Amino acid sequence: MSDRCINIIGYCLFIVFFLSLKIINAASPPNVVMIISDDQYYADFGFMGNEQVQTPHIDALAAKSARFVNGSVPTSVCSPSLATLLTGLYPHEHGIHYNHPPPGNSAFNKMTSADEYTKTRSESFRLIRELDTLPRVLLREKNYRSLQTGKFWEGHYKNAGFTDGMTVFEPVPGQTFGGNRKLANGELVAHGNGDWGLRIGRETMEPIKNFLDDVGESPFFIWYAPYLPHQPHDSPKSFYDLYKDQPKLPKHHLPYYASISQFDETVGELVEMIDSRGLASNTLFVFVIDNGWEASKIPQRGRLAEFAHTKKSKRAPFEPGLRTPILLRWDGKISPKQFEGPVSSIDIVPTILDACGIPGNYEAPEVFRWVSLLSPAMRKHRLDPHRPLFGEIYPGDSTVLGHPEWDIAYRWIKQDGLKLIMPHKRNGKPPWGSYLKKPALYDLNRDPKETMNLFNDVEYKKRRDSLEKQLDEWWNGRTSSTF
Repeated sequence: MSDRCINIIGYCLFIVFFLSLKIINAASPPNVVMIISDDQYYADFGFMGNEQVQTPHIDALAAKSARFVNGSVPTSVCSPSLATLLTGLYPHEHGIHYNHPPPGNSAFNKMTSADEYTKTRSESFRLIRELDTLPRVLLREKNYRSLQTGKFWEGHYKNAGFTDGMTVFEPVPGQTFGGNRKLANGELVAHGNGDWGLRIGRETMEPIKNFLDDVGESPFFIWYAPYLPHQPHDSPKSFYDLYKDQPKLPKHHLPYYASISQFDETVGELVEMIDSRGLASNTLFVFVIDNGWEASKIPQRGRLAEFAHTKKSKRAPFEPGLRTPILLRWDGKISPKQFEGPVSSIDIVPTILDACGIPGNYEAPEVFRWVSLLSPAMRKHRLDPHRPLFGEIYPGDSTVLGHPEWDIAYRWIKQDGLKLIMPHKRNGKPPWGSYLKKPALYDLNRDPKETMNLFNDVEYKKRRDSLEKQLDEWWNGRTSSTF
């Protein structure tokens, strides 16, 4: 056989091998890394226009991402918002609409037995165990390994279907930044918000490194929800020093900004772990905030040199507590671009399932539910600019499990620049939090700070009625109560 024939055969074999690799790669689902900021104002990033805060690593992630800059979360407190990110359901659907299940946070603190506390607190864990969570679906459909780190309110990580994790519902001796609860008799128990998992980012990134070294050829999902920039804003001095050349930075922003920069550095470390292992081309990065947080000028009670959040941010039905950018980076699949249309964190689960090739009707979703953001990110379809977004606000403590309508404090809808908020009394008392006592309608285009209530303005009556009708239809289809 001539050298020419041997070369041709060799070339053909190479082409066959190359094409087979492409077919294999096309069929393999991507790894997924979900990065969740804990208590951060939606605009406090360089890529969102804040020129004072220093977020170079998140900005670099954004530069390679589809950037959905007008996102919202359905509720403005962490536990129910995180449950939405695990399930793709609204709080009144997944049932975890509270931070603290019955009998509530202060009642837990008054208990005098760790056994009683653990038994009572654990009753709510059945909710997440009975749901089709993202880790559970990924394991069942595509044999993913999944790692839980950081914030997690549902007891042991296995309750949500994670194969690996840090949170085990046990106290962490000596941990001062969260995760523990001291009962009335002095016993230390797990607070319920993440215990050992809260060490990620603040103290170590080693569990993620170890997971990546061990996962082998299996596709993986990483839940990175560090207790950052959440209070206490006690970052090392090096992060405060980043702002020493900004004399015009307001004093009440400094502790919070330092924590943002600490969080940003850990995001850089995580992305580098993926990049350095050559995994970036087959990894979908997802970034979102669990709920908003805005620094006020009011000193934080019991915390030296810290400041409380504004009344309109965390826990409230207003934009500073509800807005979030959503980033999707998938090198070679998603081209960097900014999207202005309305999206919600409820879209994240279907987006990930869509990317992983798990069957679902992602482009024609059920009315009032979610859409996959993968299609617009890959420029196959456009976002609906008229899409309504919905949400709900509850007290931190739940009255009873299984009946969110008993505790609902505010429902809201946004569409075409208008936002309607409907407050709800309970047992004849003013709505929880006293954020609003009467229904409110805001024109966010003209009044982004939500200061002018247009609910009784005749000019807006037709659009107000349409919003109220949609809000009721959204709610009434999913609870045992109607409005």
